[in-house]
Amino acid sequence: MAKQKAKSADKANAGDRLSIRLDLASGARIGPGKVAVLEEIARSGSISAAGRALRMSYRRTWELVEELNRSFGSPVVETAAGGSGGGGAVLTRAGKVLIERYRAIEVDTALAARKHLLALNRACADK
Repeated sequence: MAKQKAKSADKANAGDRLSIRLDLASGARIGPGKVAVLEEIARSGSISAAGRALRMSYRRTWELVEELNRSFGSPVVETAAGGSGGGGAVLTRAGKVLIERYRAIEVDTALAARKHLLALNRACADK
């Protein structure tokens, strides 16, 4: 019976999720929501399309982008005015680096946390 519980604890680990929010000394706050916005802007080339894809209002999406742009020394998203010729948004080099670093922190943290999550799952399975 104990082996069966341990196996279920091992399998449960695949469903574990680690969510990371970074609170930098500069005051910048970066978490999964802002990173998702940046990734959608990179994919779609549009703040409004990113908001729609994430089921977020344009206003909220724009506020997150503005907050990130203010928080860093250089903008993470650059925009072109809309209109008949269209508009758009692109990630700057700083925006791309932000995503890369955040995702690297997620990977490193998940690897470091794996044995602890496994132990927690086993403890829960032993209940």
